[in-house]
Amino acid sequence: MSSPHSHSPAATSIAVTALSYAWPDGTGVFDGLQVAFGPGRAGLIGVNGSGKSTLLKLIAGELKPVEGTVRVSGEIGYLPQNVTLDTAFRVDEALGIAGIRTALHAIEAGDVREENFTVVGDDWDVEERASALLGELGLGHIDLDRTIGEVSGGESVLLRLAALLLRRPDVLLLDEPTNNLDLHARQRLYAAVDGWSGVMVVVSHDRELLDRVDQIADLRGGEVVWYGGNLSAYEEALAAEQEAAERMVRVAESDLKKQKRELADAQVKLARRKRYGQKMWDSKREPKIVMGARKRAAQVSAGKHRIMHEEKLTEAKERLDEAVEAVRDDDEIRVDLPYTAVPPGRSVLTLRELRLAYGARVDGEFELRGPERIALIGRNGAGKTTLLRTVAGELAAVEGEATPHVPLRFLPQRLDVLDDEATVAENVARFAPDATNNRIRARLARFLFKGARADQRAATLSGGERFRATLAALMLAEPAPQLLMLDEPTNNLDMASVRQLTSALESYEGALIVASHDLPFLESIGVTRWLLLEDGVLQDTPAP
Repeated sequence: MSSPHSHSPAATSIAVTALSYAWPDGTGVFDGLQVAFGPGRAGLIGVNGSGKSTLLKLIAGELKPVEGTVRVSGEIGYLPQNVTLDTAFRVDEALGIAGIRTALHAIEAGDVREENFTVVGDDWDVEERASALLGELGLGHIDLDRTIGEVSGGESVLLRLAALLLRRPDVLLLDEPTNNLDLHARQRLYAAVDGWSGVMVVVSHDRELLDRVDQIADLRGGEVVWYGGNLSAYEEALAAEQEAAERMVRVAESDLKKQKRELADAQVKLARRKRYGQKMWDSKREPKIVMGARKRAAQVSAGKHRIMHEEKLTEAKERLDEAVEAVRDDDEIRVDLPYTAVPPGRSVLTLRELRLAYGARVDGEFELRGPERIALIGRNGAGKTTLLRTVAGELAAVEGEATPHVPLRFLPQRLDVLDDEATVAENVARFAPDATNNRIRARLARFLFKGARADQRAATLSGGERFRATLAALMLAEPAPQLLMLDEPTNNLDMASVRQLTSALESYEGALIVASHDLPFLESIGVTRWLLLEDGVLQDTPAP
């Protein structure tokens, strides 16, 4: 672990000083946060709800701090997590160069008014730069004069990124930029990140992206701790830290036991002394005044002795608490549920001559059997979500049939399964109306909603908690799902939540279909079959 960053004032591009921020309902996010970002690429990581996106918004000026200051040297470019573009916009408007192009074309047509030259400034090659940049980002097919129309989510992200890069900002803030990007688009974004020479702060759970940064800023408990190197180097350093922290817990536990033993031994000795003193008093072997003085001295000594051991015990407890605090809580979800198992060979899903809304299709017959684990991959806009929604019964097929043969559940990208006004326990009860409250709570504990956490309203949950609650509601539903379909499940999940999801899916014994662009995640869940949806057709494919 490196020491917290210390840049010279000239090199510091972002300086956050004594920053405090709370949500309108009074929930605190930061209290006196200090952090500085200098030249280079920093990966900002932390558990869901730790305030990563909020910090980027505060730096970008989209939110105002309650107290403290944010100073940024130079122009900021900010790519938010959820990008939406007006479909009526022309591409040059989305890129922010429409005014310059109009002035350029006017000058070329002979209009030499001063205001046209003022608008163009030094940007005479803006059209060439824009076209070249679109080509680099895989958007060469999109003409500058075209209206955006129904571009896919991934193309929206890349267009916004192109707009930022054209402005050449000094500081680039990226919030989960690879969400909704297909494998090809991700490679384009990685190349743009590799070629970036200014200041970059990127919030992401994407391993491949975070392995391209120069340093990791770990936001935890309202403070930032810096680690030199990329995500892999951070994980190695953290593992060593955690091993040392766990050793300290063992030492502190041993010390606590020793102090408890010593206190008990001291109490036994004091009790013996007290009995001996009483015996001497009763037998009146010494003058009363001598015995009285001895008794008072013994009481003072006993009091000091007891206080010393109690202080040592208190100190040992505090050391143990500190040691335990340093060990991260990486609880894992357990999903060893009855009735989800699917025997090998059992027919789970049949798709036959299927024509989907928006054009995709499944030719012939497709059969899913037994506890297969299928990765559904393909470019943005290929129809993966449409296929899953059709199988789930949310969309009608244009032709053909999609027939599930077992109970199934579908986890959508938007996580809109929960009722925001209901608690986590109440949401689960909606899916399992016959289950007792005790049974629901016992099951929820397996999804890390223990005690009062099960009584949180869904609206108050962080992204990772909401994901866990949604997964719990679907998995604990009755009848238990023997086919689970997940659409981009790792979007917006922090590293710990992705690990929890992976462990949950490892212990799930049913069939699985996962649509995702996150290759490391797909490899980690033991995919047995890869399906590619390309040019509107679903087909088996080798692992990428």
